[in-house]
Amino acid sequence: MDIRNFTVAEDDDGIRLDRWFKRHLPDTSFNTVSRWARTGQLRIDGRRATPGDRIEAGQTIRVPPAEAAPTQSPLAAKPMRAPLSEDEVAYVRSMVVHRDKSAIVINKPPGLATQGGTRTHEHVDRLLDGLQFDTPQRPKLVHRLDKDTSGALLIARTGRAAGFFAKALAGRTARKIYWALVIGVPSIEDGIIDLPLAKQPGTGGEKMHVDHETGLPSRSRYRVIDRAGNRACWVELQPFTGRTHQLRAHMAAIGHPIVGDGKYGGQDAFMSGGISRKMHLHARRIRIDHPDGGVLDVMAPPPSHIVDSFQHLGFELSAGDLPIIEIDPETDSDIQAKRTAAAAKARRKERRGERRNRGRGGR
Repeated sequence: MDIRNFTVAEDDDGIRLDRWFKRHLPDTSFNTVSRWARTGQLRIDGRRATPGDRIEAGQTIRVPPAEAAPTQSPLAAKPMRAPLSEDEVAYVRSMVVHRDKSAIVINKPPGLATQGGTRTHEHVDRLLDGLQFDTPQRPKLVHRLDKDTSGALLIARTGRAAGFFAKALAGRTARKIYWALVIGVPSIEDGIIDLPLAKQPGTGGEKMHVDHETGLPSRSRYRVIDRAGNRACWVELQPFTGRTHQLRAHMAAIGHPIVGDGKYGGQDAFMSGGISRKMHLHARRIRIDHPDGGVLDVMAPPPSHIVDSFQHLGFELSAGDLPIIEIDPETDSDIQAKRTAAAAKARRKERRGERRNRGRGGR
């Protein structure tokens, strides 16, 4: 068989070479690609290539002749996705709040997982076929929201867009703004929470906790938008890092858990008087550089239970969209001071809890 040459298409611009193989030559194993690279048989524009190299539109990929694949049991074949029903297609398309040739933003409802799991069969990833519209490729998730968190979820329509958005989200250019209803009112109304987070032992990685020894750096900003006396307040939240459950764990750590978040706030996270027991955390806005130039800036309306709670507490939705303040939390001196104060308060609360627990143990 002859050497094969492929030209990189626009939709593959910027992706890794191993991802290109997975997309276009899925029968070629990663071990085979790695062996071709080690022996110099795999080349891009005549130069030796490695699986981790980024490719560009117009480049030529030189691939050795196909190798005979080992016989595979029919039972081991990857299961095909079941086609979506008309109702499912209509359902996922009803979530769309923005669509262009490279991106889709949906307003994910609370209770719908982003991706599947052992006991999760209904999720956004399964519904992505319904968002293909007129493009040849299946859309791709580029970030995720917790199952009970609602709001703006970005989806790439091409491989090129997926790579671009992933790089922007990993850097500091993207901005994700959340709205939350939290218990109580922070003494500092505009601050940074700088508390390292790690997976809590014994929870199977399903819960995070503050860990000053082994936790990963985690930073979040909060701003109080409105308050219902000292009972609760509406806050804007902005994560500067992307840890699991970061906003939920951070707000609980400073003594103001998100309403409805029993995992991190326990019974203290629920309010009486007609306030829903659902999670009150909503991804209100995403702003990110667009692969075709300019900026993608999309807002997602909050779900009905959050709107009802805000109305019940006398909050006006029009007060919620504050200007995005462009700051570097590593260098801004005012933010540093607020961050230190917020962290100190969290540590004081942690010590008070330890003393209470010791007291109970002595009775």
